Amino acid sequence: MIQQSTLKQLSEVLGLSISTVSRALKDHPDISEKTKIKVKELAQAMEYEPNSYAVQLRTKNNNVLGILLPTINNFFYDSFISAVEDEARLHGYSVLIMQSMDKLQIENSSLNLFRKNMVAGLFVSISIETDDPAPFLKLNELKTPVIFFDRVPDTDACNKVCLADADAARLAAETIIAKKKKKVLALFGHPHLNITKKRLASFRETVARLSPDTQVAYSFPEQSAQSRLDTLAALDGADRPDVIFCMGDMILIGVMYAIHERRLRVPEDIAIVSISNGLLPTLYDPKITHIETNGYKLGKLAFAQMHSCLQGNDQVEEVFVESKLIEGGSI
Repeated sequence: MIQQSTLKQLSEVLGLSISTVSRALKDHPDISEKTKIKVKELAQAMEYEPNSYAVQLRTKNNNVLGILLPTINNFFYDSFISAVEDEARLHGYSVLIMQSMDKLQIENSSLNLFRKNMVAGLFVSISIETDDPAPFLKLNELKTPVIFFDRVPDTDACNKVCLADADAARLAAETIIAKKKKKVLALFGHPHLNITKKRLASFRETVARLSPDTQVAYSFPEQSAQSRLDTLAALDGADRPDVIFCMGDMILIGVMYAIHERRLRVPEDIAIVSISNGLLPTLYDPKITHIETNGYKLGKLAFAQMHSCLQGNDQVEEVFVESKLIEGGSI
């Protein structure tokens, strides 16, 4: 309503029809250059701006990309968002971010909002409660590309950008074995998630193959509060571990809280190995030995895949960011 009245005001001042004013602003060839100049000068003076929502409805085109993830309170997701925003800005897109809080109902509501806002494309890291990717895949049918990242569905029928999860867990297990550790507390994320299943299977297989006599106690705390409790229980038990493996940064935070509470020295009293985005391990002394799984690199790769889809590439593929060992002093 506001934008229509603005066009009407322009037409009244100039003594022209609304349609003539509209076509002049769009450089329509039927409008004389003299009229175009008059209309544009007045539009600038009146601070006229096109109604982007109305244009979107008319053209079915948008320059907004959506990102739906469990939470932004995470170093990994923060760096992923940063990379996507950097690339989006370079290519003339803006970014709309929503959090599912790991709740399916919130995820579905957010998806409906993205659809109503007709985003050009959507990046998704699914919630713990998500079993069926079909609601997301329906967007593909509407020519809105969806790129799943990090937490991805267990199906080949979608575009996915992932970390090399199996390699990351293998490298962590090999590091522990190389240091001749024999009592491992291995803390993983939620067992329902595909990312956890891949890392868990690879870690177990590596230990069984290279050091079958190594004792491993597994736990699935997901977040820092529970990982702290699980670590305290293990440290206070009769069979204390000599090394703790953390599947991610939030788990590592809880582990380090517990170690500090018990006033243990790293690596003299307890060793640590983690999978990490890379920042958190550098904040401790000694730095934490970790397998780097870089969220910024993942974001860059995800945008490249999205841009390819927006350019008309219909090929479905899964691409990976390589994992690498970063030596610290924690083991």
